[in-house]
Amino acid sequence: MSDTSAETTATPDRNDVQFWSVDSAPRRFAERIPQWRAPMLLAIFSLVSFGLMWMINSLPLLNTFFLHNDFIFAPASGGHSVPLRIFMISFYIAFGLSCDPRWTRKLGVLFDMAGTYILFCLVMDGLLFLFYTYLHVLMSLHIVEIASGLLGFAVFSFKLLERGQMPARIPIEVGPTQTLKILLRLLLIIAIAGSLAWYVSSLNLPLETWLRRVTLLGGIGPGVFLFLPTLFLLLYLGARVEAWAAPKSEFTPDLTVFVPAHNEEYIIVDTIRAMDKAAAEYGGQIELLVMNNNSSDNTGPIATEALKNCEALKGRVIDVPEPGKANALNAGLDAVTTEYCVRVDADTLLQPGCFTKAMRHFGDPAVGVVGGIPIPPGGGLFDRARLLEVAVKHGFYSVAFGTINSVVGIPGMFSVYRTELPRDLGGFVEGMNGEDTDISLRAGELGYRLVVDPTVRYISEVPATYGHMREQRTRWFRSTFHISSRCRELLFGKDLSVRGKLILPYMLINSARRAMMIPLLLFGIIEYFTVFDSFNILVWQALVAVLVGAPTIMAVICAILVKVPIGILYLPEYLVFRALRAYFTLESMLSISIADRGEPIYSRAALARKGPKSLRIA
Repeated sequence: MSDTSAETTATPDRNDVQFWSVDSAPRRFAERIPQWRAPMLLAIFSLVSFGLMWMINSLPLLNTFFLHNDFIFAPASGGHSVPLRIFMISFYIAFGLSCDPRWTRKLGVLFDMAGTYILFCLVMDGLLFLFYTYLHVLMSLHIVEIASGLLGFAVFSFKLLERGQMPARIPIEVGPTQTLKILLRLLLIIAIAGSLAWYVSSLNLPLETWLRRVTLLGGIGPGVFLFLPTLFLLLYLGARVEAWAAPKSEFTPDLTVFVPAHNEEYIIVDTIRAMDKAAAEYGGQIELLVMNNNSSDNTGPIATEALKNCEALKGRVIDVPEPGKANALNAGLDAVTTEYCVRVDADTLLQPGCFTKAMRHFGDPAVGVVGGIPIPPGGGLFDRARLLEVAVKHGFYSVAFGTINSVVGIPGMFSVYRTELPRDLGGFVEGMNGEDTDISLRAGELGYRLVVDPTVRYISEVPATYGHMREQRTRWFRSTFHISSRCRELLFGKDLSVRGKLILPYMLINSARRAMMIPLLLFGIIEYFTVFDSFNILVWQALVAVLVGAPTIMAVICAILVKVPIGILYLPEYLVFRALRAYFTLESMLSISIADRGEPIYSRAALARKGPKSLRIA
């Protein structure tokens, strides 16, 4: 018999980890798709888009009816960079033919998405025609195309919610909120951002010419380009000012930390040692529970041995044989005996001061969940790109949403809760992706504040291989749809919620935009190298700007604000990683299981039908 003790067993290197678990493709809701599925979609898309562009620009009947070389019949002025209606219909066709092996489901998705989009476009064009006929208002073709693109993103996301196998809706308890105050604050910030963007665009600065020349500004004007970065910068500064002005006092109650661990022998010792050092600087007692979740390696024995060597904390290993991270989390939550608890992923190395800095926020009784910023360990294939991604997403945007009290998710890598919160909410949802975002979102809707403290930093492992990164991002990106379906009452219910009526739709539309980034780049290349479109004002800088425009500028700003200026040196890797991330988003959409029949998720029947009594079950 082989020796399986911690002393004699060689643990794998992070580069050898090929992670897969039941959460990678939750049963009923997702499928493990083959590597060729997304390339097949891109090939179909390229053929269809080329054919549609040729038809509308070369066939006399179509060319005469659609005067703008796109599927637009309403009068409009000017030209367009990209015929986005052709793009959207081409993408719907390609996605429909690629999303499921069964033809009935393929065609159902295809005709539902394309038909709905065409219907909305007809309504839009009808209104534009009436405006022109009776009010003599001639809309810019550029604006019509932008509106068509946003509409196309929304149709894709919400039709995928309807057609996909999704978690059942649950009742959402909404507590006392300051929605009106938040909306007024948001409207004021939008007005200021819009005014600043308009003023800068009116100056015709030489900087605009330079940005276009170096491909950082494509076919959009500087006003449109500046608005969103300015808006989020104002939100970020507001959050930082509020954090600076908030009273700070030491608050060190006893804590229970629970760590779900599935085949983590390669890192669990480092995780426990780092936590012990962080506990040594904390004023209260800390108990660590390692939830050994159906591991097939030596995670349990290694963790037990490491806990014996701890000096500042006490702990134990609890076996959770039923696979699934949420099962381990709920077992850990059930074992908590303190008023506050901390969820930490098994590949997270806490830094000294994490507990102390996070807990000081709970002196405010309105705070329910606190998180920080994950820092990559360095040395891996994607670590440098991940550093900039963290600066942008966690260090900037997540902090910015705090100004309007609309943070949606606190990452489960390190989350501190009032123990009563996850318990009152039924525990962590099982059988779907995004259990960490689900619990924090619903805590926020109860009226609690969610805090992302950029001074709370911890090292979080980054996948070191393409396969592991693909698994992680497919799971992460799919979670937006699972959470939106489960919490659809926020989207379509009567309660006015900033998260439900603004942030969740924004997340869905942004997921669609990211999934279409690679197809859009291909579409631009096809358009640029053909001579079909006489309305085409597309220049090569606009093509390049799809990948390197605003993302480059935002990454530089965020690296400075989050105090990781070395990240600026990693810009080339970050831009390549963004393209890869877009490709993974497309794969994650393809991995969503398609239902036999679609059902409008906003219908009275769908909203009246609740999920299982236990909120832990998706």
